[in-house]
Amino acid sequence: MSPLLPHSIPVTDSTQEIAGWRKRFEPVLGEYLPAESRDPSLLHSAMRYSSLAGGKRIRPVLVYYAGKALGMPPKSLDPIAASIEFIHAYSLIHDDLPAMDDDDLRRGRPTCHKAFDEATAILAGDALQALAFEVLARELPRANSKSLDVIHTIASACGSVGMAGGQVLDLSAVGRKISESELTTMHQLKTGALIRASVTTPGIMSGADKETISHFSSYGDCIGLAFQVHDDILDVTGNSAVIGKSTLADVALNKPTFPSIIGMEKSIKRARDLRDEAISHLQHIEGDISALTWLADYVVSRDR
Repeated sequence: MSPLLPHSIPVTDSTQEIAGWRKRFEPVLGEYLPAESRDPSLLHSAMRYSSLAGGKRIRPVLVYYAGKALGMPPKSLDPIAASIEFIHAYSLIHDDLPAMDDDDLRRGRPTCHKAFDEATAILAGDALQALAFEVLARELPRANSKSLDVIHTIASACGSVGMAGGQVLDLSAVGRKISESELTTMHQLKTGALIRASVTTPGIMSGADKETISHFSSYGDCIGLAFQVHDDILDVTGNSAVIGKSTLADVALNKPTFPSIIGMEKSIKRARDLRDEAISHLQHIEGDISALTWLADYVVSRDR
């Protein structure tokens, strides 16, 4: 049985709060992954290497926090949280490939294709995406008609009108001057869609009404974009030793970012305005929204 999050941790202590959730979530993630000793061991090693490399785990935390607002126990949400994180891990493996962003460092370690090889990295990403839907199909209750809606929501978030589509727009924007509106659309797909799914799927699973799910969705849209704006800011101002990946990477690749299009000062304001808008949507949700409120602020104040 997965350990419960220690409720003694104050929500204002971001370092301990995230560490507490990671401590609870890492064993959950590890249990769903194939063992390295199981053939094909090389592929399973690569899958575990990338999935268990740490990170902020923002998406699983959002799943649990949305569930908390709805009175859902964390264990009931483990399959959703793990599946979304597997999809996120697969996307990072593929993003780092030479054909994409060609990054050598991820979460303070060599990227998957550097630690293993390019072919293994591609297959590890493919296998993680398949594992995500295997876990959902196996673990979500078949008697609950909402289980299929959850699977559909997550599939849509990582497909051509979600994360994969956003990555295509990202790659096509390299070296081009695009508008703030175009950049916003790109990130709403690439980053925002899976973050939105992280907060809406607990509502769908619980049978929440459409209005409640709509406010969760709007909250997710706002913090998803705020997360990316702040990432763009950290790419310029952050410390690579703290962030765990190379800084100024977007500048080196000549990729459009919010600071490069609207400037640093306006980017900081945009992130904070999105945080405030996200919090305003929470006021329409009954239940304990304190953790979601805290997380909206954390997204734009983090240093990694």
